[in-house]
Amino acid sequence: MGKRRTARERALQVLFELEFNDTSPAEVLAAQWKTTPAADDVRAYAEWLVRSVVERRAEIDSRIQATSRNWRIARMTPVDRNVLRLAVLEMLEEKPALAPAIVINEAIEIARRFSGEESAVFVNGVLDAVRKNFEKKNGIQKDKDHEPRPSPAPPLRKAPGAARGRKRAPADRPGAGPRRKI
Repeated sequence: MGKRRTARERALQVLFELEFNDTSPAEVLAAQWKTTPAADDVRAYAEWLVRSVVERRAEIDSRIQATSRNWRIARMTPVDRNVLRLAVLEMLEEKPALAPAIVINEAIEIARRFSGEESAVFVNGVLDAVRKNFEKKNGIQKDKDHEPRPSPAPPLRKAPGAARGRKRAPADRPGAGPRRKI
C-alpha cells in the first residue's frame, strides 16, 4: 500500500472518530500516532487532510450535497461521508498533482475496504457527479487525447463466395473431397 493511501486511511479514521467525540483534531491525531506510528510524510499528509477537511467542511459538504440526489449528508454513513469529504478536498486542492480519476479510484478502494461494495458504488457515483459539476463550473474541457478510445473491431472474415451472396455447395466446403456418384 502506498504512503498516500495510508495517509488517507489514517485521516479517515481520525475524521470518523471526530464524528463521535467532542475533542480537537490535534488530540485525535496525537492519539492516532501514539497507537499506530507512521512515517513522517504519511503523518504530514494525513494531518493536512484532517485539518483541511475540518476547516473547509461547509464548502466540501455543499459540493457533495449539490450532487448527491436523495441523500442528505446527515443520512450518509460516517465512513461514506468522510471518504467523500477527503476525496472532494483532494480534487479541489491537488488538481495539478492528482487527476480526478486517481482521487476517485482511491476513494472507491478505501470505501470498499472500510464499508463494503455498496459504499464503493455510492462513492463512485457521487464523486463522478462532483467531478463533472466542478469541470462544468470551471469550464474545463476533457482532453480528448487522453480519453480511452475503443479498439477497432477485428475485421470479419467472409467465406469464399459469401461476398457475392451465393451459397456454398457441399463440394465447396473445406475438407470436402470430390463428389462421388453412387
